[in-house]
Amino acid sequence: MKEIQTNTPVLVDCWAPWCPACKMLAPILDEIHEEFGLKMIKVNADENEDFISKFQVLGLPTLLLFQENQLVERIIGYQSKETLIDILKSQGMI
Repeated sequence: MKEIQTNTPVLVDCWAPWCPACKMLAPILDEIHEEFGLKMIKVNADENEDFISKFQVLGLPTLLLFQENQLVERIIGYQSKETLIDILKSQGMI
């Protein structure tokens, strides 16, 4: 995926339209994007099976954090905004 091949930190949100936890997480990710300007990419798991397989996404939602073209963190399942911010800060992404 071309969008993750950058030196800029990128959060990839692996989701599906039928996933209730994904729907709950979406507004939290929007808030984090607005507050911190973190680059985010949404990947519909149903439409991007190659990507999902390549990164071994086994549950939804899954957030993949990339820095300098490398996967540095994988967050599986719904997380609170505070938890996500703590993880992003610990990785130096925000």
